Amino acid sequence: MTKARTPRFYFSLRSPYSWLAYRRLLAEYPDIAELVEWVPFWEPDERSAAALTGTFPYSAMSRAKHLYILQDVSRLARQAAVPLAWPVDRAPVWEIPHLAYLVAERAGLGREYVAATYRTRWEQGRDICDRAIVAEIAASIGVDPDAAASAADDPDLRADGCAILERICRDGVFGVPFFVNGFNRYWGVERLADFAAELRARLVPATGLPAIRAGTVGLGRSSDEGHVGGCG
Repeated sequence: MTKARTPRFYFSLRSPYSWLAYRRLLAEYPDIAELVEWVPFWEPDERSAAALTGTFPYSAMSRAKHLYILQDVSRLARQAAVPLAWPVDRAPVWEIPHLAYLVAERAGLGREYVAATYRTRWEQGRDICDRAIVAEIAASIGVDPDAAASAADDPDLRADGCAILERICRDGVFGVPFFVNGFNRYWGVERLADFAAELRARLVPATGLPAIRAGTVGLGRSSDEGHVGGCG
């Protein structure tokens, strides 16, 4: 399967809905987690945005939506019996943790970095845009802490990051979690079941994946057009 046709899971280390989808993906659809390409999504800073050829498909959420997400995510976390500690973002630069993911991925530890970073942000409430915390996360999983903490300053990683942002634009990813399979797009935690069902149905003859469990229900998205368990 070529990279252009590989099913994709767009995730953001910033988004609580992406975090919940990640947990569900691993717990309920481990075969799908292994099959898909994991692609980070983040809002570009001025330097990254200036390098893009198009307009990044993201709009800031309203105060009303922000307050709703606080309530909704807290409810979903309780339902899933997941510990939740809300972080406080002070002038975040999202290239810092997300380009560090590229460092970890190249070391073969991308999944471990995602797990540790989600835990740090959503279970411990810590600032993952703090370079010292990124270095701590990297060291804990065996990744070069200096390389991870300084990833946003590396011109090659910046270029690779911009290429990912261009892919986000081409795929029309306006929020996370976002799943892509061919021409089909799925946005939100509760769309994961549909994405997995389609993927399994198409690939069963080739890979022998088990049929999806009937009646699976997803958890509960962000731009101001609506809400289906995802975040912009």
